[in-house]
Amino acid sequence: MKVKYLAWLLISNLFFLTNIPYPNSLKILLLRVFGAKVGNHVVIKPWVKIKFPWKLSLGNYVWLGEEVWIDNLSIIQIGDHACISQGAFLLTGNHNYKKKSFDLYTDGIILEDGVWIGARAVVSGGVHLGSHCVLTVASFTSKDLKPYTINQGNPAQVIKQREIN
Repeated sequence: MKVKYLAWLLISNLFFLTNIPYPNSLKILLLRVFGAKVGNHVVIKPWVKIKFPWKLSLGNYVWLGEEVWIDNLSIIQIGDHACISQGAFLLTGNHNYKKKSFDLYTDGIILEDGVWIGARAVVSGGVHLGSHCVLTVASFTSKDLKPYTINQGNPAQVIKQREIN
């Protein structure tokens, strides 16, 4: 596993953490080689950081904006037509601050179809974001978000329903 991770670090630094405009098809191929499940028509912009591709599932028509950080110590599933905007952070690991040993714990993230994570927003582990919900720019959630809601703030609160025409 260490060799696989070291190989991924090399590939990630050469092809993902760069401004060189490699084609999406190459990035998708590399993710698949390292065990990611990747749908069709996925867009991966420059400087996208993915911890473990073998713990990542991307649906069809997913957009990963510049500087997205997918810190997936646990499984992250992203549905079809989802958008993860610039600088957003999906974080599956945390520490138990109540223990002297400060133990690490991890929990996955599920983003259903049509979810939009705004720029610089943060989603923590154990969260399930319902279909077509929105987490607005620079917002944070550690709780599940209901389908077709627009959520804002820290912690994120529903501000209105999302209507799609």
